[in-house]
Amino acid sequence: MSAPVDLDPGPAARRGLRAWLLSPTPQSAWQARCQRTYIGWLAFRTNPIAMAGLIIIVGLVLVAIFAPWITASDGLSPELSNRLQPASAEHWFGTDQLGRDIFDRIIWGSRITLYIVGLVAVIVVPIGLAIGVIAGYLGGWVDNVLMRITDIFLAFPRLILALALVAALGASLENAVLAIALTTWSPYARIARAEVLTIRKADFIMAAQAQGASTFRILLRHITPLCLASVIVRLTLDMAGIILTAAGLGFLGLGAQPPTPEWGAMISNGRQLLLDQWWVPTVPGIAILIVSLGFCLLGDGLRDVLDPKSADQ
Repeated sequence: MSAPVDLDPGPAARRGLRAWLLSPTPQSAWQARCQRTYIGWLAFRTNPIAMAGLIIIVGLVLVAIFAPWITASDGLSPELSNRLQPASAEHWFGTDQLGRDIFDRIIWGSRITLYIVGLVAVIVVPIGLAIGVIAGYLGGWVDNVLMRITDIFLAFPRLILALALVAALGASLENAVLAIALTTWSPYARIARAEVLTIRKADFIMAAQAQGASTFRILLRHITPLCLASVIVRLTLDMAGIILTAAGLGFLGLGAQPPTPEWGAMISNGRQLLLDQWWVPTVPGIAILIVSLGFCLLGDGLRDVLDPKSADQ
């Protein structure tokens, strides 16, 4: 009778993987990237505040993914017989003025929050990087024109400009996301331009130019990757502001429209009940607070890992 096969790689294989990740002489670009990622993770996990932020954000993502299995309803259908019920075993966070379970609406609202921050990130990062990298590398009149446009957007308060854009485009979640993105890209352009100004005369850039690399290839392959770290840190720290701006638009009725369980709109619908049925506006406010805090803590941790200059200060 043959012995059972052990499929566990065992401690020896794990030690081999760790040695490969910490090798002082990487044999390929892939190994070097894996090493940087692993070393960054080792530094990140030693920061308890950053880990707390990561746990909050991972929890938000998991809640949004498993919302159909966590909740007992879609959070949209009214049940007038259960109007304004306090917290109980059946309704953990109570019910609102239409009898809808607030816990279910908070869970489904997490999907809207992730949709907003994800779509804004997809829009603002490419726009900010493209404008900042091009302005910093080409300089001259191109830099002047692009930076003056950036200054115009920076001069307006984000919420006021977003309100004006949504009022012009029409009240909807998609228009709110577009308005937030159009008012958020300018700081990323400034950050990317500052990074490019410090590296555009570096030896490896001059070597690429001497080898005949095109401007597009230099910008895409050599300069843009070096700007990503600062942009990612700024994006993570800005997520709290993005969430608050989206909640503000929802509160004013310019974001997601009823009966969509958007957290800002939930606060607006329950603000008149704050004294008697305080849980109706308070619970979504706490949800906004926790998620915004999670992004801020995560951003601080990423800044320490991705920006060595901040760690030395």
